[in-house]
Amino acid sequence: MKITKLAVDKLPIPSVVKAGVTAQKRYYDDVMKGFGVRVTSGGSKAFFVEKLINGKLSRITLGRYPELTVEMARREAQKVLGQIAMGLDPLAEKRSSKLKEITLEKIFNDYLEARKSLKPKTIYDYKRSMELAFKKWRHVPFTFITKEEVVKQHTFLGKKHGAAYADQAMAILRALFNFASVQYEDSQGRSLISENPVKRLSQTRAWFRVGKRTTYIKSHELAAWYQGAMSLSNTTLRDYLILVVMTGLRRQEAARLKWEQVDFRDKTITITDTKNHQDHTLPLSDYLYTLLANRKQSAINAYVFPGSGAGGYIIEPRKQMVKVVKSSGVHFTIHDLRRTFITVAEGLDIAAYALKRLLNHKMNNDITAGYIMNDIERLRKPMQLITDTLVKLMGINELAPNLS
Repeated sequence: MKITKLAVDKLPIPSVVKAGVTAQKRYYDDVMKGFGVRVTSGGSKAFFVEKLINGKLSRITLGRYPELTVEMARREAQKVLGQIAMGLDPLAEKRSSKLKEITLEKIFNDYLEARKSLKPKTIYDYKRSMELAFKKWRHVPFTFITKEEVVKQHTFLGKKHGAAYADQAMAILRALFNFASVQYEDSQGRSLISENPVKRLSQTRAWFRVGKRTTYIKSHELAAWYQGAMSLSNTTLRDYLILVVMTGLRRQEAARLKWEQVDFRDKTITITDTKNHQDHTLPLSDYLYTLLANRKQSAINAYVFPGSGAGGYIIEPRKQMVKVVKSSGVHFTIHDLRRTFITVAEGLDIAAYALKRLLNHKMNNDITAGYIMNDIERLRKPMQLITDTLVKLMGINELAPNLS
């Protein structure tokens, strides 16, 4: 048939063959090969183009009738057929156009879906950046985020929230764009991102480059700090702080420690949810063994350091830390306690491999690392030496603090 307005108006509505299934019938134009109109049992009519594209029969919907007139549909069909004749794929081009409308929010959600091994702390940082640093960009196409906009936002964040925050936020944005560059491609298989816009910060040397904190509790401050910790009425937070400074564990590793991870027979603790995704087993010194044994007598749930939050473990001991600071005059963060452990260990000339194992640092690039210090018992002596040194510097007389 020749597709005209009169012909389309007269096309019959196909009968429903099966309940719940929409029937349809297609009619093809005698004049323009590949141009047609589809009629469904629901009464709708739509124009389409049907043609072989890269050896595969493809059908491209042009639009519904009567919103799209026969004349309009014929012109659009001619345009699409022309593109196909030139070797283009209109369907792929259409998909590429839709991809270019992908928002930063979409990239973020796809990123989280793909990176299933991200730590809760990392996910939290990403979400906070999306809510605060990139709030104005969340729902706009990511292709609108230019190099110039990145530089302006980085400067703004530095002035409002500080250099460290600005650099961290832009590092997160850089990771999202790197992910998008391999995740989203056009019809030719080319990345929709020719260059990561955050790269401009490196090209212009605009990163603030905030150095890592190097603060720790100095040897002459440890006795006052310990007395400040011992003055806490909250024995759970007190013991938590002492365990961190005597093991070098990270904040969450210690806070989430469960009794099932403590082996009193072998005198070890094993951290399974670590930053580098490798299980971390530490020998317990005499002081730490006694501290944990005392806590075990009054255990109230699965966690060594229980808390009132939904997780069941302590969340943020900031208020208790402020009390220690006021009592001792020693300012510190939880990570300062880890650095204190490292500093004391390095001062004792602990072997480099032993120190890396105690801190659970990866040694993948060191060939000899696989042959040295594999036995946990070989870490017991340096661990005991570190604890004994801390006990002496803190002026501790008792074997370990009691819960009372």
